[in-house]
Amino acid sequence: QVQLVESGGGLVQTGGSLRLSCAASGSIFSLNAMAWYRQAPGKERELVAGILSSGSTNYADSVKGRFTISRDNSKNTMYLQMNTLKPEDTAVYYCHVLLSPSMSSPLYEYWGQGTQVTVSS
Repeated sequence: QVQLVESGGGLVQTGGSLRLSCAASGSIFSLNAMAWYRQAPGKERELVAGILSSGSTNYADSVKGRFTISRDNSKNTMYLQMNTLKPEDTAVYYCHVLLSPSMSSPLYEYWGQGTQVTVSS
């Protein structure tokens, strides 16, 4: 079994910063793509940022220049540094990973439980 534990969400004022973490543990042979998604009330879940095992990253246009995704492969942990936060960034943020639990297994996807980020105006 694989567990994803997210942390770092909270309430912050406009212009503030937060750092989210997502730690993966359990049966992990290789951790491939990792990503952060978010879902605001009444809206669909959307991709915020993604990072491959190579370190290659991609971002939603709405967060480019403000958010930075990174990962520490030695800790199976992913981070999302969020700066210059805006009220429209308010959402539940979810960690998503693609991994292989063993050498011969295919990739499986897992979701974290979500962490609330609220930006007050």
